[in-house]
Amino acid sequence: MNIKITGSGSYIPTEIVSNIDFAKHVFLNDDGTPFPHPNDVVAQKFLEITGIQERRYVTSDLNTSDIATIAAKKAIEEAQIDPETLDYIIFAHNFGNVKNGAIQADTLPSLATRVKFDLRIKNPKCVAYDMLFGCPGWVEGVIQAKAFIQSGMAKKCLVIGAETLSRVVDLHDRDSMIYSDGAGATIVEATDEEGGVLAHETASFTYDEAYYLFFGNSFNKTHDPDVRYIKMHGRKIYEFALSNVPKAMATCLDASGIGIDEVKKVLIHQANEKMDEAIIHRFYKLYKKTPPEGVMPMSIHKLGNSSVATVPTLYDLLSKGELEGHELKKGDVIIFASVGAGMNINAIVYRM
Repeated sequence: MNIKITGSGSYIPTEIVSNIDFAKHVFLNDDGTPFPHPNDVVAQKFLEITGIQERRYVTSDLNTSDIATIAAKKAIEEAQIDPETLDYIIFAHNFGNVKNGAIQADTLPSLATRVKFDLRIKNPKCVAYDMLFGCPGWVEGVIQAKAFIQSGMAKKCLVIGAETLSRVVDLHDRDSMIYSDGAGATIVEATDEEGGVLAHETASFTYDEAYYLFFGNSFNKTHDPDVRYIKMHGRKIYEFALSNVPKAMATCLDASGIGIDEVKKVLIHQANEKMDEAIIHRFYKLYKKTPPEGVMPMSIHKLGNSSVATVPTLYDLLSKGELEGHELKKGDVIIFASVGAGMNINAIVYRM
């Protein structure tokens, strides 16, 4: 028995927001003082560091659970399964449903419960639960699905990563330009086919690192202090990721028994192009190698950082041949890797 992804789907929001659209924003320092550089300089520097040219936001009528359901339906259709046969729905997100214009997250009922309701699944033995694990949530969901299947507790799992970060950002914080919305979903099931999950690695660093990402006040000191927004210590996250993600990837690869030269693609969380490039170079350096050209497909340039949705969306686009210059074939070995709030890191070595 092997454990494989048999279907995938994604939802890419229709609202395109380019860097130019931030031209009229009033960016402030964390102490509320005016940021010293004009917005065109801010946008150019932002592009050079992150690689993000534009990002996607959901329309006002959609919530996180809605776009997750759309992605889930696509994954179910591709896997050609009856939704009633699902044993688990594992929904990775961070902020629940945040309605357009609202200041409160809604997680009652859980988002996984809402997706199960929207899919009209009657089977009470289909267990639906949410996962809060930062940006690595979808990867961790796949690891949990593997554990459930391996233990005999499940045969088929729906693993979703979805987020609407556009509704939890402080528009006076330059970091708000990084974030976006999106959803990705996969069916993970037991199969007699070759391949699937070969190894995995997970770690949580919380001693000094727990609050590198946190909920904080707006940089605009006139705003309601009880309304909080996603905040981060970017430099600390960058240094943490470079120190720890390559080692986790290498540990996972070594456990799989696969050689570095067999790796076709590395699907890493789309957080920051420069950071991802540095992680890949450090990973290959551990094997005294340089990264092959095209080993790291990117979606961040047009889609931004949609947190838990970045990796499953990237996989869906890649597996369907929708990323120019990239393809996956049966038997190819790929690595999933992610880093995010917690601080959590994880990796999976997977054979198509």
